[in-house]
Amino acid sequence: MKLYAVKRGRIPGVYRTWDAAEKQVKGFAGAEYKSFDKVTDAAAYMNWNEETKPIKPSAPAAGLAKPKPAATSGYTAKIFTDGGSRNHGVYAGGHVQATDKAAWAYLIQYQGQEIWQAGGEFGATNNKMEQKALIEALKKLIELGLNHEPLLFTLDSQYVLNAINKGWLQSWEKRGWRRSNGPLKNTDQWQEMASLLKQFTRAEFTWTKGHEGNYGNEFVDHALNRYMDQMH
Repeated sequence: MKLYAVKRGRIPGVYRTWDAAEKQVKGFAGAEYKSFDKVTDAAAYMNWNEETKPIKPSAPAAGLAKPKPAATSGYTAKIFTDGGSRNHGVYAGGHVQATDKAAWAYLIQYQGQEIWQAGGEFGATNNKMEQKALIEALKKLIELGLNHEPLLFTLDSQYVLNAINKGWLQSWEKRGWRRSNGPLKNTDQWQEMASLLKQFTRAEFTWTKGHEGNYGNEFVDHALNRYMDQMH
């Protein structure tokens, strides 16, 4: 299926049909657009590797819903985080190998901006990348001076959300970073996350099902997958 990336037009974005894309460029002076077979190639053409860019009524992948400004919902900012991996450990009996790709991404919607970043490493698990995504988002929010503002975090990782919303982080810390029934995995990440979260006073954490058309969730999913595409 062809995708049509409109870099300069009435509403820049990636469109599933030429009819939709044509409406953005027909009669528009200086229009720039191109067709692609892969969404990652379309994203590269749109320069969606910049960390900060203005919010537009477009999305980093075809078919995503138009984002709503965070300020209209009663929150100063909305944050989306996600982690992923392409490793052998996701299969029964498999183990993560040193050459396996893994990546994370976050998106912060704040004052008409989309502030985002992606990163990755080899040989990491999906869970570690879910942790890393939130950790990096928390650091950025502190840098922006938003840690005492009302914030809404949306994740598709029950692994991370349960640790926060069910109070597991506090319990692990009281036990010396051990679970009640044994060792705790990814301890360094949990400790860093807990330390950062103590600096946030009005944060809420909610779950969304992955790959279900949620704009922010789809954004970070595409961002981290594009990052893995570029890892060598």
